[in-house]
Amino acid sequence: MNCTKENSFCNCLIYASNALARNITKMADEEFGKIGLASSYAFLLMTVNKYNGIQPSEISQIMMLAPSTVTRLIAKMVGQNFLERMTEGKNTFVYPTEKSKEMDIEIKLAWKRVYDRYAENLGISESGHLADMVYKAAIKLS
Repeated sequence: MNCTKENSFCNCLIYASNALARNITKMADEEFGKIGLASSYAFLLMTVNKYNGIQPSEISQIMMLAPSTVTRLIAKMVGQNFLERMTEGKNTFVYPTEKSKEMDIEIKLAWKRVYDRYAENLGISESGHLADMVYKAAIKLS
């Protein structure tokens, strides 16, 4: 792509990835917002709903977030009665409450709406290819 004055940082991965993240996050927050959640909380709940009794360190790995961020997200969802923490010895496990389980379908429908929005703009094949490339890059750079 030829850069112009209007997009002089177009060949910069930092600039491009941040711009993409802002746009995708805006879409996600709009769709998940319809059910009263920010995207980070929605992905946390989907993770705990799927892996009942998961440890925070595992959530950190799955969501590619710092442990302190995961701890903060969990605390917020415990406070809103979406999650429960149980400690056994030195280990902490996170469980979904009935409230979280009941919202699972709504969360997944919101996630599908996010996908539909960006796939409509980017194309289905391109969306999958881009997600694959970005994920692989994230893994290599972590």
